[in-house]
Amino acid sequence: MEPMRVVIDAAPLLFRSAGVKNYLYYWIQHLLREPGADTRLYPFLEGVSDLDHEGTGIGRRAATLRLALHALINRLPGAFAQPLFWNASVFHSSKILHAPRRAKLTATIYDLTCWMVPETHVRANIAAEKAFAERIWRRADGLIAISENSRNDAVRLLGIPQERITVIYPGVPEAYRCVSQESVDAVRRKRGLTRPYLLFVGTIEPRKNVDLLLDANDGLSPSLTSEFDLVVAGPRGWSSTATLARLATPAKNVRYLGYVPETDLPALFAGAAVFVYPSLYEGFGFPVAQAMAAGVPVITSGVSSLPEITGEAALLVDPHSPAELKDAIQRLLTSPALRARLRAEGRVQALRFSWPDGARRSIGFFSRVVSGSS
Repeated sequence: MEPMRVVIDAAPLLFRSAGVKNYLYYWIQHLLREPGADTRLYPFLEGVSDLDHEGTGIGRRAATLRLALHALINRLPGAFAQPLFWNASVFHSSKILHAPRRAKLTATIYDLTCWMVPETHVRANIAAEKAFAERIWRRADGLIAISENSRNDAVRLLGIPQERITVIYPGVPEAYRCVSQESVDAVRRKRGLTRPYLLFVGTIEPRKNVDLLLDANDGLSPSLTSEFDLVVAGPRGWSSTATLARLATPAKNVRYLGYVPETDLPALFAGAAVFVYPSLYEGFGFPVAQAMAAGVPVITSGVSSLPEITGEAALLVDPHSPAELKDAIQRLLTSPALRARLRAEGRVQALRFSWPDGARRSIGFFSRVVSGSS
């Protein structure tokens, strides 16, 4: 008997991306190691290279050819494209709108930001996400949600039956759980970080709410701003001109690092005194989970999936209140005991998020979809 053949639409690995690319990279790595399925990658990728959020990882020419094929296939009827998908038992779509018709169709629900906070997106993003929801999410045989919050939002906003959605948490790479002091010192020297620092990591775009963080930092007492820097790391996103202008002429204790490669992130996290992430909405919140795994006390928003992901291991604030965020920062920076408690509780909470476990559960999910029991 032939094994179940699962084809993963890995096209986002060829685009400039952050959260989705991060998820697919680690998820695919671990799916390829799991028995029980013949897992293949569309568009005809042999594996996954090093994670590069800014590039393709396979070279410009190879990526261009695959993206051209992707654009063509996305304009063809699903029946015509069927032979190009290795006669899949399951096709897991990420960007393809015309999926092969003889395969069971699955997809991942990351978040409902385009419905919940549309003002933080450009129109093209909203149109593309809603088209994907109509053509893929609504007719899929089974869906993976990366949090209970994302599943609940999909049920409530799109009317997708809850029983068709399985929650499978993403993981945290092991590199975040065991960072050496030598690695921390090396990254601090490389980035010129000579003082203790608060850290934010994320794309500079409206949903991440960096302006609120800058406002809260401006309100901190002089004794704290003279001791702690605020380090902001992340690439430029959409609708970010005004925020980037603030970062270009920051307060004296603000450092903007721009994009930081994945290889440097575990040590950058582990070296922080506090991680601050006042996002307006998250489907999961990868940086928050990574910070907890690295043993960094977390302040984040008390909305969307973030309370679910942090449990009792973080200080939660209103993402619309710079005063509340300022007070939380001051409270944590002036309380070594509170920092120690959140550091310990965060490490325990982060153990819930395991890529090997997520991959095993995903293979089980695909098996149930194929058998019709999902």
